[in-house]
Amino acid sequence: MLIIGLTGGIACGKSTVSRRLKDKYKIPIVDADQIARDVVEPGTKVYQGIVNHFKDKIPGLLLDDGHLNRQMLGKYVFSHPEDLKALNDLTHPAIRYTMLREVLGYYVRGYSMCVLDVPLLFEGGLDAFCGVTISVVCENETQLERLQVRDITLSIEDARNRIKSQIPMEKRMDVSDYVLENDKSVVDLYQEIDKLMKKIKPTSLRTILEYFPPFGVVSAGAIVAAKYINGKPRYVKKIT
Repeated sequence: MLIIGLTGGIACGKSTVSRRLKDKYKIPIVDADQIARDVVEPGTKVYQGIVNHFKDKIPGLLLDDGHLNRQMLGKYVFSHPEDLKALNDLTHPAIRYTMLREVLGYYVRGYSMCVLDVPLLFEGGLDAFCGVTISVVCENETQLERLQVRDITLSIEDARNRIKSQIPMEKRMDVSDYVLENDKSVVDLYQEIDKLMKKIKPTSLRTILEYFPPFGVVSAGAIVAAKYINGKPRYVKKIT
């Protein structure tokens, strides 16, 4: 099974790409954002860890129903890098475990591809387990404008802090196998997705072979080994 690592800067259009891959190409999506919400539900171990760490730092951390006030938590950690790291340390292990479980589930059900939709794909080292990585990018000013439209409660400073908390766009492009530029219309973006899928979609023969255990193990091992031996991808493959 081809694991596609999908990432992108905040408000660059990653979710639009993810929905297109699911709706048109019927590729199952492992959504890190949704998983991140699920693992901090009241009663979970992660939820209690967050409450213990932040309850004295963030007034109004909890809503009336006991759920985390994600808006307040996000605003605080994106302006306090050390606490952002603490939050990631609390949530990432549970998120990774749930993602792995979902990927294995799709493999067992016979899918030829699945998408890891992860904002921090490279930061978390999850690209090492992907056969292909795709980044969705756009110009900085476009990103800033979209972010403020998406969340009107964000000040310009808050929006910039959220963008700065991620790796620079140039670095993201350098370490990706493919880049989808999303500065134009949705129609243009869909056309770029269609071109890309023609390039990376596994053949039926390869899909069948990868479900034959010896070939599957060798194929997966070769992908992971290449990532570690060669480091990050050396160039961005053009979509033509």
